[in-house]
Amino acid sequence: MKQHKLGNREVSAIGIGCMNVSWIWSDGAALDPERRLNSAIPAIHAGLDVGITLLDTADIYAPTWDDIGHNEVFVAEALRTWSGTEEQKKNVVIATKGGITRSDGEIWGRNASLDYLLTAAEASAFRLGVEQIDLWQHHRLDPTLDFETQFENVMVIKERGLAKQIGVSNYDAKQLLKAIEIGGTPDQGGLVSVQNEFSPRYRHDLDVLEICQEYGIAFLPWSPLGGVTTKAEISDSNAFEEIAAKYSSSPFAVALAWEMRSSPSVLPIPGATRAESVLDCVAATEIELSDQDYHFLAENLPVEVPVSDELTPKPRFR
Repeated sequence: MKQHKLGNREVSAIGIGCMNVSWIWSDGAALDPERRLNSAIPAIHAGLDVGITLLDTADIYAPTWDDIGHNEVFVAEALRTWSGTEEQKKNVVIATKGGITRSDGEIWGRNASLDYLLTAAEASAFRLGVEQIDLWQHHRLDPTLDFETQFENVMVIKERGLAKQIGVSNYDAKQLLKAIEIGGTPDQGGLVSVQNEFSPRYRHDLDVLEICQEYGIAFLPWSPLGGVTTKAEISDSNAFEEIAAKYSSSPFAVALAWEMRSSPSVLPIPGATRAESVLDCVAATEIELSDQDYHFLAENLPVEVPVSDELTPKPRFR
């Protein structure tokens, strides 16, 4: 398995996004005890068996507001029950996120106060069964706090020893540069990852990607295949079908290969939920797109969707 730098760690060049197995909107395979044991966990094991060493989760990935942490518990179980050695298990990085709230009646919100973030990180560590979280990422910005204060709060999670490394999610270029100014680069013990949406059909954060490349920050695109309900836009694209046939691959693997070819900072975390899908995603790491094929795909991408509302409302700067 090819490797990718993630702060002071080396992880596989592709990870697994674990959200969908706990999501009622994607008929989560981990919500049913039988499917959990016969499909969801074996999918993670299949990835670990071939060398995947990055699993991405979040406290908010749960079927209901009163079952927060469902996916973290699942990920911990999947790793614990894997047949790998203890040394192999130690090499697996579990990345989780916090900062989004869900309350009675499925009321969603954001909270980046220091007390909330510390409590959320402590709860995540407990559910994951670890003393220190490998990578804790700020999931969403809180519009009620100025940016600097909330990112300073994020850094406290690392300073207090709750997380070994810190990342962020859904930051724009200006916010990312300010976060680097406050917390430092990966080599300075600061920010090591950014998790923003990026796929053949969503390409708005190229400026964020450029900053990541400049400072050695890993860019973990979420929904790298366009999301559960929009994958057909990739597989129905003649360009991706054509290139997939040329490389004896699937259009989904080609889409991931195209993203990785776009920048050395890109570390995809596709949300595969079946063993076959996981292995198909892994196959993307072996696809070496030629310059001609890469540019052909770039010139024949699906229609770009509007900027995600995940980036709004934005907090003020101090």
